[in-house]
Amino acid sequence: MFGRLRAVVTRLFTPVAAFLLRIGVSPDAVTIVGTVGVVASALWLFPTGHLFAGTMAIMVFAFSDALDGVMARLSGRSGPWGAFLDSTLDRLADAAIFTGLIVWFVRTENTWGITVGLACLVLGSVVPYARARAEGLGMTAAVGIAERADRLVVTLVAAGLVGLGLPVTVLVVVLGLLAAASAVTVVQRMATVRRQAVAAGASEGGA
Repeated sequence: MFGRLRAVVTRLFTPVAAFLLRIGVSPDAVTIVGTVGVVASALWLFPTGHLFAGTMAIMVFAFSDALDGVMARLSGRSGPWGAFLDSTLDRLADAAIFTGLIVWFVRTENTWGITVGLACLVLGSVVPYARARAEGLGMTAAVGIAERADRLVVTLVAAGLVGLGLPVTVLVVVLGLLAAASAVTVVQRMATVRRQAVAAGASEGGA
């Protein structure tokens, strides 16, 4: 859903990316700085109850996820290393966001919040692993109703609104729905890979 905004973001960030490249900033540096910013914001502002400030800070730093890609394409540096670094640091940033919210739920003694937060943290790591493992086996698993961008935007919007005064229940319900969507996505990817594996086995048997 939110992935459709990538073209718009690319157009907006192209001048900024070109400027950073001219002054000698590398795409990898932007990736690392953005991730450090997200992790620091999530683990400092969320646990202390500054949900709106944390959301705003994370969203600013998260723009680096689009900016580094634009810079890599403009400089001709797109390649396996950049993709690996970006994907690995994305997992770190995602974990920090949900960990920050879980710590806040622990501090406020919200049992349901802790439960759904942990579910999002665990399932959020399984979703990309399922796809990566499938691709490592020569198959595809780019399916599912809960892509990374969708999960993060919905989580941050809910956290920000709670920070502005909405009931905490809003965030708990949103995280619960995200956990369910992530579980469905894992099942979808497993089913997709199984169909490919069965088809491959039948093809080899027929040969």
